[in-house]
Amino acid sequence: MFGFLVRWGIRSAEKKTGEPLDYLRELYAGAPGAFWQFTKVAKAAGYRNKLPAPAFHVARIVAVRIQDCGPCVQTCVNLAKADGVDPAVLRAALARDFAALPETLRDVAQFADAVATNTGDPDPLRDRLTAVFGKEGVAELALALALCQTFPILKRGLGHAKSCSVMQVEV
Repeated sequence: MFGFLVRWGIRSAEKKTGEPLDYLRELYAGAPGAFWQFTKVAKAAGYRNKLPAPAFHVARIVAVRIQDCGPCVQTCVNLAKADGVDPAVLRAALARDFAALPETLRDVAQFADAVATNTGDPDPLRDRLTAVFGKEGVAELALALALCQTFPILKRGLGHAKSCSVMQVEV
């Protein structure tokens, strides 16, 4: 019974993300307990309450590009498009053309880059972002940055990076 529901849920998520999720099928088949724990992470990865959609998605795109060669980035782009984020914003984030972004989104992108790569000083950016989004918004940014990188790492750990090919991400 659970197997049917899991397969249905994975197919539903594939339609939403526009990308195959074979690694989740494998995780469920080989370690159902780990799969159920991961569903909590997956739900938390999409948490957004105070943060506007463009800021949330720009941060995720910048951060996931560091870990992934394409499919997870494409998933983030697809989710951003479904959330109504301007394609020009997505193209700028993908191209790392942060100067083309509006000031607040530029700060988000630079903050995401500094945090995800552990380079630079994120403190001044965090202060500016706190002034715009509040502490809760910055906490949501930090959560998004941490958890969006979980997906490509899990895929590599399960051996699904072999199916992960360098690809042209489409907006």
